[in-house]
Amino acid sequence: MSAKTLLPPSPRLVGTITPSGNTVVERTTQAALRDMPQAAALFARIPVHGDRDPFPDTYNLPAMLGAATLLSHARPDAIIWNGSKGGGIGLSHDRDLVARISDATGIAADTSGLALLRAIAASGVQSIGLLTPYAEAPQRRLVERLNAEGVPVVSERHLGMTDNLSYASVAYDTILAQARSLAAGKPDVLLAWCTNCPAAPLAAEIEAETGIPLWDATMLGLLGGLAAAGVLERPKGWGSLGALL
Repeated sequence: MSAKTLLPPSPRLVGTITPSGNTVVERTTQAALRDMPQAAALFARIPVHGDRDPFPDTYNLPAMLGAATLLSHARPDAIIWNGSKGGGIGLSHDRDLVARISDATGIAADTSGLALLRAIAASGVQSIGLLTPYAEAPQRRLVERLNAEGVPVVSERHLGMTDNLSYASVAYDTILAQARSLAAGKPDVLLAWCTNCPAAPLAAEIEAETGIPLWDATMLGLLGGLAAAGVLERPKGWGSLGALL
């Protein structure tokens, strides 16, 4: 057997919980880790699909903890919730979720939302331009909750979409147009906040064109997971966010 075909020995494992209607988290995570043999990702899904959420103001904790328990059977070094819901319901729910996962499994845990707060603390940004695929009402709620958490959203663009699966279909040109429009106002950071919207692969391009960092919710979750798993290296070619987390 060629040495090139062998699996790397003992990578650090990042167990990832993702919504069932999400097709972006796994693709982005696998692509970002492609050249990092010291890390690998495992995935579990919880029921989140369509345009109606049976848990509009909280998490489905039985499903979350069930997914975390299944991931724990593989003994990952960290378990993350790579989802953006916490931004709209309040990140106190993320703090509670992380505590519950760690208590139940004995494994370090993190979320995209908590990684966002650490990135803000590390960078000291004062203004954020928010881009999402969401409809008006959830976008308004998201902005209000993020501001209440100390996330300084000063401008936003959204696309009016409501179905979870449809978020993954947003074209790169559309995301670029949102970013360019927001960049004209010169925020400190552009934040793409939807883990089922494929903004992460555009981070380096957007940063080179606008001179403004692009933070993506999926990459926030992955970088939080790598840090929690004790992985020091960061994905290359995915923008400047890795330097913060």
